[in-house]
Amino acid sequence: MPQTIRTLIVDDERYNRDELHFLLSQHECIDIIGEAETGEACIVKAIQLQPDLVFLDIEMPIMNGMKAADSLKELRKVPFIVFATAHPQFAAEAFRYEAIDYLLKPYDEEQLQQTISRIQQRLIADSPQVPVPTGKLPVEADGDIYYLDPADILYIYRDDKLSRIVSKKGRFEVKTPLKELEVRLVPFSFFRIHKSYLVNLRCVTRLSPWFNGAFQLEVEGQKEQLSVSRNYVKELKKRLEL
Repeated sequence: MPQTIRTLIVDDERYNRDELHFLLSQHECIDIIGEAETGEACIVKAIQLQPDLVFLDIEMPIMNGMKAADSLKELRKVPFIVFATAHPQFAAEAFRYEAIDYLLKPYDEEQLQQTISRIQQRLIADSPQVPVPTGKLPVEADGDIYYLDPADILYIYRDDKLSRIVSKKGRFEVKTPLKELEVRLVPFSFFRIHKSYLVNLRCVTRLSPWFNGAFQLEVEGQKEQLSVSRNYVKELKKRLEL
């Protein structure tokens, strides 16, 4: 089963907490275990609940997000920290606290997805005792059930309420949402390059600049060029390169 990410939301404004709670609830890998409205309450709940991840507002009265992050670093179990603020000028200082990401309000869903994918990969990398997954993806075709080895899947895209799978063994379609497939396939080196596309990084052969910061990507044996959203380009390059 995919590892769930125990998540604590910290923000002094109820509307912002509700918005982030809603967006995170769309991701099956996220388990929201609590909320806090002050830096002090954040520390208390982090000690009690031991979250894997804390979404932390910066501008809060008395103890701001920076001070709270500094205290979180002293815990026995140090959570991943994602700073969230409406003010971009705090970014440089925020990363001194070893934050895994920095998100601006109002939240961009693609950037949030990219952040969650990065945290999933870090959790996998930090858990060497977890065995290498060996499962296969079941798909139906003409009444039969085929079991696809993830290594044979080139990419998957969402189209007309179906997830269409392009593999070395042929093309298939399933009703399973792309988000659910992503959770299953992240341990097998899959990465979302666009809100509608999931690609096997082991099969990528070429990345070309397109326009407005976006790129196009090619995979083994396929003529189609896949669009890479500019929000995913930086992380994609990092994941592809040694």
